[in-house]
Amino acid sequence: MFTDDDLSSLRWADGRVEIIDQTLLPHELRWLTLTELPDFCHAIAAMQVRGAPLIGITAAYGLARALVDDASDDGLRQASDTLAATRPTAVNLRWALEQVAAAVSNLPQGARADEALACAHRLRAEDIAVCGSIGETGLQFLPEDTGGTLNIMTHCNAGWLATIQWGTALAPIYKAHAQGRNVHVWVSETRPRNQGMNLTAWELQRAGVPCTIVADNSCGLLMQRGQVDCVIVGSDRTAANGDVCNKVGTYLKALAASAHAVPFYVALPVSTIDWQCPSGAEIPIEERGAEELLSFLGRDSDGSLRTVTGGPEQAIVANPAFDITPASLVTRLLTEHGAVAASAEALAELHNRVI
Repeated sequence: MFTDDDLSSLRWADGRVEIIDQTLLPHELRWLTLTELPDFCHAIAAMQVRGAPLIGITAAYGLARALVDDASDDGLRQASDTLAATRPTAVNLRWALEQVAAAVSNLPQGARADEALACAHRLRAEDIAVCGSIGETGLQFLPEDTGGTLNIMTHCNAGWLATIQWGTALAPIYKAHAQGRNVHVWVSETRPRNQGMNLTAWELQRAGVPCTIVADNSCGLLMQRGQVDCVIVGSDRTAANGDVCNKVGTYLKALAASAHAVPFYVALPVSTIDWQCPSGAEIPIEERGAEELLSFLGRDSDGSLRTVTGGPEQAIVANPAFDITPASLVTRLLTEHGAVAASAEALAELHNRVI
């Protein structure tokens, strides 16, 4: 379904990194060139790129660029620390930086920048393969085709905009659609940044996958009515006991799915598992600015892009970006190495097998 010639979220062109500015989607498709370390940091912090795998790969390229200017041990450490500070929750950011650092730390300074870039290229290629494998794993757990429509619910955006191609949660959906299965996706809007409405629906439409945007608070009702066959979401960090940290609102969907016996799957690469984090209680939850909750970017009646602001003046706002879904609510973790139970025992076995 995807080839190297297809649109992807990050590309290497003429010796430079180019990304889609996702803050403008679905209204405008604009590619940005990242040239200096501050460009990479801003792209991650401002969520021009987002999604755990894509954040990590962007950071890897950013570190490679920084080493062109200063490949000393201090330069490597300072650039890594600067990039790591941009988003505290997604573990792939730290993981990717560690991959690059491990690849270059024993090399002479003059060879570090080239090897760091080669490592970033490898991580990008590996992400495509990993997400394709996650899709194959997820296919095995989709409800059997009964001749009707397979209704899948997702939350936030865990498609190719969050990775390079395929995505995590959307990969099984794309694979099923490519097989000719009659798939329909319930896309929750995902307030406050509306990644479902703005990104997931845009992706699915481009792929020809039928989808319906619904308000976040309607999802429990859809499950209660029997209109959801399964839920598939992604993960920004999964603890060693199977607790899942994902976009805020994921926990509520897991609770509703449990109440109505709807399978709740989490699709993730093994790189998103934090083996050193014993439970979700230890995962730092990023608190973002009030403007994300109170403002909304859209087109007015003249077709112009405008940001409007709601809420009373001087409103007190709390904006946690993620929540924790307990392992007990997760039916299976779908990885590139197969499906595993969301438990400390199963993840320990996976760690011993693949790490």
